[in-house]
Amino acid sequence: MSGFWVGKRVLITGGAGFLGQTVCRLVNQQKPSLLAVPSSADYDLRTAEDAHRLLADTQPDVVIHLAARVGGIGANLQRPADLYLDNLLMGTNVIEQCRLAGTDRLVVVGTICSYPKHTKVPFTEDFLWTGYPEETNAPYGVAKLAQLVQLQANRDQYGQQGIYLMPTNLYGPGDKFHPSVSHVIPALIKKCVDAVEAGHDSIEVWGTGTASREFLYVDDAAQGILLAAEHYRGAAPVNLGANHEVAIKELVHDVAEITGFAGRIEWDATKPDGQPRRCVDPARAKELFGFEATTPFAEGLRRTYRWYLANRHEAESRGVPETPA
Repeated sequence: MSGFWVGKRVLITGGAGFLGQTVCRLVNQQKPSLLAVPSSADYDLRTAEDAHRLLADTQPDVVIHLAARVGGIGANLQRPADLYLDNLLMGTNVIEQCRLAGTDRLVVVGTICSYPKHTKVPFTEDFLWTGYPEETNAPYGVAKLAQLVQLQANRDQYGQQGIYLMPTNLYGPGDKFHPSVSHVIPALIKKCVDAVEAGHDSIEVWGTGTASREFLYVDDAAQGILLAAEHYRGAAPVNLGANHEVAIKELVHDVAEITGFAGRIEWDATKPDGQPRRCVDPARAKELFGFEATTPFAEGLRRTYRWYLANRHEAESRGVPETPA
């Protein structure tokens, strides 16, 4: 970093979450004059009034909007309306209140779930509007994508300088491991650890295993967000990715090996695979603000597994019940 953050007043919504905690740690190392991390108990960002009060109370130079209601395929199927409305309202209110307050730097973090279900791999940002998202991801993905539209419309009409980033699937220490909110990597780690401890000779995994995903280590994602906030002022959305695609079958094998699970994998093909493939083109992030992921996937998995073993109560209780931050 170049000293950009020194003396800045920084507001991070969702700063208590998985990605947020890492972003806060990296920002705090840069010696800002204020690092504000509001809780949903104090500010309900689904209301314009609380979003206005938050901006008035903190008067930030930089806002990083990470607050979201999220979950894996199970949560997407059970609570699609909640995921749509809560994310839409939070993003809309934060962007508008930053516009009204004249906030100098606004970073909105979107999601790879906004890409169409059938997208040419690797995903480039120009593909965002070529189709509808995968059905289980659509309510969340469309709500987040609406924030890109709002940012670009505000830029055209008011000159607001907000930027929009799309990290691929995140993983790492601090992730959520409760089955009701976990994504694929923490869910698989917990399944395998539980099976090893109980002496079970098989685990059940949703889908067919043919889908693929790209995973970005949480520290790499946080570094990309800081670099973008410091160096990027453009209107175009930007992917944050690791340039590494892995099939779910291969991922299950990797997690089983790391956790010591040697039993059978039973695939439940009645459950959805989600989007068939996910892997983003990271070239724009490198070109515009010098971001490249540096954590090897195998090492990131090992760190995540070790963190889970050392912090199981925290890992399995985080985000339950899931509420907007």
